[in-house]
Amino acid sequence: MKAVIVGCDGQDGRLLFDKLVSDGWEVIGIGRGSSRDSAGHEADPVAIIDADAVERLMAPGDVDSVFYLPAVHQSSEGSTAPDSANVLFDSSWKVHVAGLINFLETLARHERGSLFYAASSLIFGEPDVEPQNELTPFRPASPYAITKSAGVNVCRYYRETHGMRASAGILYNHESSLRGVQFVSQRIARAAVDISRGSRHTLALGNLSAEVDWGYAPDFVEAMIRIAALPSADDYVIATGEAHSVREFVEIAFGCVGLDWRDHVSEDSSLLGRRDARRVGDSSRLKQATGWRPTVTFAEMVAILIEGAKQR
Repeated sequence: MKAVIVGCDGQDGRLLFDKLVSDGWEVIGIGRGSSRDSAGHEADPVAIIDADAVERLMAPGDVDSVFYLPAVHQSSEGSTAPDSANVLFDSSWKVHVAGLINFLETLARHERGSLFYAASSLIFGEPDVEPQNELTPFRPASPYAITKSAGVNVCRYYRETHGMRASAGILYNHESSLRGVQFVSQRIARAAVDISRGSRHTLALGNLSAEVDWGYAPDFVEAMIRIAALPSADDYVIATGEAHSVREFVEIAFGCVGLDWRDHVSEDSSLLGRRDARRVGDSSRLKQATGWRPTVTFAEMVAILIEGAKQR
């Protein structure tokens, strides 16, 4: 089996690359700064918005699965200057939509292989129903979410018009020790460890009451693989179905290092760049189609992040 992972240097891409290699796949990973394969070779990055470059990459026509994972992230804690909207839309559209179309067009010409597209629960915006499922209307409210929802619709178009195996996974929050420091999960884990070691004393967060459907990233990567392997493509919510507050996360994290979080953590609403909407996913359809289930609880995931923070 041969796979191409677009976005191989992000959390999910790194986990997926290692998982597929361990399962015996031949893998080509496309990152921002370089490309690599399962044989240990490195090369220049592939310009995913260049249709000819994508065609050359896929020319042999022997790719079984493309995992399209790249993302232009914007944290909720950190505002965006008004004059940067054009830049955000431009970069998000190129990464989330234009590059995706190039890979779908190439797969269509070769009449082979499946594609998995990593979307986000942010496409639901502030939903009117809970939990959300594959039929919940899209209400995206940011350049990231708008272009991610467009990517889902692109997959639907190629699936319905060309009969392609183009699936979209609507991913809720999922964490591992590979998460970037800009994500609140890593901010909390690293701060707890640093405070326990005496290298800092406090942590300020935007909203301790915000509730999140938090899962474990390796579980979500397993869901991606199972979706890509299905004989028929479709869209699937990937979520735990449980909401936990940032306060719960903080309490468990600081408890793992023997500290009372109330002595060190404060709330500062000025840190928020956007409103935190509560989103909880219903992955019943995924479970029925693939047998997938989360294997790590919320508390276990937080403990894993703390252990990872200790090793950095």
